[in-house]
Amino acid sequence: MDNVYSFSANNLAGQPVALESYRGKVLLIVNTASRCGFTPQYRELEDLYRALKDRGFAILGFPCNQFGKQEPGSSGEIADFCESNFRISFPLFEKIEVNGSQAHPLYRYLKSAAPGLLGSQAIKWNFTKFLIDRDGLAVRRYSPMTKPGAIQADLEPLLAAASNSD
Repeated sequence: MDNVYSFSANNLAGQPVALESYRGKVLLIVNTASRCGFTPQYRELEDLYRALKDRGFAILGFPCNQFGKQEPGSSGEIADFCESNFRISFPLFEKIEVNGSQAHPLYRYLKSAAPGLLGSQAIKWNFTKFLIDRDGLAVRRYSPMTKPGAIQADLEPLLAAASNSD
């Protein structure tokens, strides 16, 4: 599997979604949590998504309960929380694991394709972000401390590249 289009995941309604459906878009894939110190990043993620979605950008949120049990809710509770607190309109998926033997295959790919500091593959905490180009390739990993707005400078060339080729 050499790009994200090879994978699928269930959305919060439990329906399978082939990531192939995002082919040609620039993606930001984020493991999220509702009770984390970084949870306010949902607001910035939503702002970034709304500002750039018409240019071929999407954010895919993957709730994860592996870090401090900060995402204990059901899919319905996660959806309600994100809607009522942040008006999230970007796609959210069912809760997954990002580390260990039960890590979702997408995250096994992402960690291998875009290792962290000093080549580390493990996800260290919630709100780790992966930038994916229009070919489905992992371009860069960002730490949870990187605010979504700071990623826009890296997004622009990827978004512009496609509009030049259209």
